[in-house]
Amino acid sequence: MFIIFNEDLEFKGKSIPRVVLGNAPFLADAYFGHRTRLYNLDLLRNPNNVSKIIEKSYECGVRSINLANKENLLKAFKIACDNGVEMQSVSTIGKTEMDYVFPNYEQAKMEATWKEDIENLAQFDNSMMLVDEFLIDTYDWDFITEILDAINDTGIPSGIITSFPFKTSEELIDSPILEDKSLFDFYMIPVNKLGYMMDIPDFRSDKQDELKGMLDKIDKNIIINKILAVGIQRPEEAFNFLNTLDFADMVSVGIASEREAEETFDILNKI
Repeated sequence: MFIIFNEDLEFKGKSIPRVVLGNAPFLADAYFGHRTRLYNLDLLRNPNNVSKIIEKSYECGVRSINLANKENLLKAFKIACDNGVEMQSVSTIGKTEMDYVFPNYEQAKMEATWKEDIENLAQFDNSMMLVDEFLIDTYDWDFITEILDAINDTGIPSGIITSFPFKTSEELIDSPILEDKSLFDFYMIPVNKLGYMMDIPDFRSDKQDELKGMLDKIDKNIIINKILAVGIQRPEEAFNFLNTLDFADMVSVGIASEREAEETFDILNKI
């Protein structure tokens, strides 16, 4: 059973909160459909609104946030910190403005300011730094290794993110980046009961077993994102499903309002 709030993840002498406040609504990621425009107006362009959501999430027990090197997101976090919030950061490295619908991975590699991201985000209390999915899903292992090495040089634990839990996991198993067991320790993947924004038509028990088998071979700490299926699934059902996944070590949850924070994290507290 995945006990979310009752205990932190103990990793190399550091206590890491298992629940992470996601940043997708704050950055108005394109996959929210019609809500993307609303998030752009209400959140991306309004750091004060985002800081209030961060503060409310903190009141509800959340002690970690997914940061990226984006001006208004960092401004919002600093406002929240000035108001008493103390959160560890799960920092995304190399995040670009790529279109989730029509991604251009080579362009992402050229546009990613990953060196600047590492330098700027190192100012926070980082539990880890994760390489963005648009860089990981190129499967350019030399390029990915270069970024992971740079993160590791800071002494901060490193990891990777993918948009394709099945394809990327299959690629990883035979990749050179698993040969060095110390290269990275965390792996963030999209998982939800509906299989939404996963690279499969559904996520029934056979697919769950298949994914678990691959993750066992990869042998990293697994962070789940998109557990709410981008808002399609109600939190209680989504988190009850999460609680059945014995490969889940952490979860990242995006929130778009103070009310959502209260509703969502109150449910997590009760599971």
